[in-house]
Amino acid sequence: MSQRLDSKPAALGIEDVHKTFSGVEVLRGITLAVEAGEIVCLLGQSGCGKTTLLRIAAGLERPTSGVVSLAGWEVAGPERFLPPESRGVGLMFQDYALFPHLKIIDNVMFGLNALHQGRARGIADAALAKVGLTHHAGDYPHMLSGGEQQRVALARALAPGPRIVLMDEPFSNLDQRMRYAIREDTVRLLRERQTTAVVVTHDPVEAMGIADRIVLMRAGRVVESGTPEVLYSTPATLYAARFFCEINELPAVVREGFAECRLGRFAASGIGNGDALVCIRPQSITLRRAASSRGEEAELGVVRSSRFLGETRRFLVDVEGLDMPLDVSIPAGGVSFEPGDNVAIDVERTRVLVFAGTAA
Repeated sequence: MSQRLDSKPAALGIEDVHKTFSGVEVLRGITLAVEAGEIVCLLGQSGCGKTTLLRIAAGLERPTSGVVSLAGWEVAGPERFLPPESRGVGLMFQDYALFPHLKIIDNVMFGLNALHQGRARGIADAALAKVGLTHHAGDYPHMLSGGEQQRVALARALAPGPRIVLMDEPFSNLDQRMRYAIREDTVRLLRERQTTAVVVTHDPVEAMGIADRIVLMRAGRVVESGTPEVLYSTPATLYAARFFCEINELPAVVREGFAECRLGRFAASGIGNGDALVCIRPQSITLRRAASSRGEEAELGVVRSSRFLGETRRFLVDVEGLDMPLDVSIPAGGVSFEPGDNVAIDVERTRVLVFAGTAA
C-alpha cells in the first residue's frame, strides 16, 4: 500500500533528493513542490542537474536518496520505486521519440493499449484534432516537419490524461519562428486541460514565456524560485540577475542604505555598508545628446560602437573611470548616435539592482 504523504498534496513532490553518478553528486538535496495545474520550468545551464531531476520524477532514474511523490503518494523512496508506466505521467523528449515504423495515429495510441481498440482510437483522434493534425493520422513520422512531429509527441503525451506532463527541452530542435508558435500552442493546450507540467529548458526567455513559476538551478541545487516577473525584476542573487539578462556591473560602495558608483547614487536597502555591485540592464539606460557645457547634465560618455538589431539599437559607451564600456539598448526608432558622439547617460533608477560583494 502506498503511503500518503500530505493531506493536501502537491501534484509533484520532491523532498531532499540527491543523485550521485560514479561518485559525482549531480543533485544536492533538491526540495520542490509543483501544485496541480501549475506549469513550472526547471531552468539552468547544461550540467546543472535539471534533466536528471526530471528523469527522477518520471521514474527513468532512481534517486540516491530522498522521496518523490505524485499527488501525495510515494513513487520513489528508500523502500519504494515505481517505474514510469506505473506513475501516470506523460513524457516529452527533445527528439520527440516517435516510433518511425508506426503511423501517426498508432504513435498516439501507443500509451492507450489498456483500452478497447475503438475507445483508444477515439481518444487518439481527439488528441490529434487538438493539435491540428487529423489529416496526418495515416502518415509516418518521417513525412512530417519538425514542428508537426513535436505536435504528435504532445498529443501522445496528453492522450492518456496524465496527472502531470514532464518535458525535456521540447522546443529546442525547432527553428526560432516555429518555436514560438508551437510553444504557444502547447501552453494553450496545457491550460485548457488544466494539466500540471514541468518543463526543462536552458533558455530564460522561453522559461518566462511558459512558466507560472521558474526554478533556477545551479550545480545540483536550487538557486531561487519564483514567478517570471519576480525572478527577472527583483532577483535575490547576482547569479539570477546575470542569467536572465545581460547586465552592466559597476563596482560600488554602500554607505547608509545607498550604493555609490560611477553613474551615481542608488538605493540599496537591506545591504550593509561595504563593497557592492550596482547592476543595470542595457534597457534601463537612455542616451541624450550631451550639452556643450556639462552643468547639471547626467554622467557623460563617448559612443564606441553602434549596432542596428531590428527593433533595438545597441551601443557600447565609454565612461571615464569604468574599465568596461556600458552596454546600452534603446528603441531603433529613437535618436541615433554614431561612434565618437558625446552623450549624456540617464539611468532608470527604479530598475537598478544592487548586490553585496564584488564581481566573481
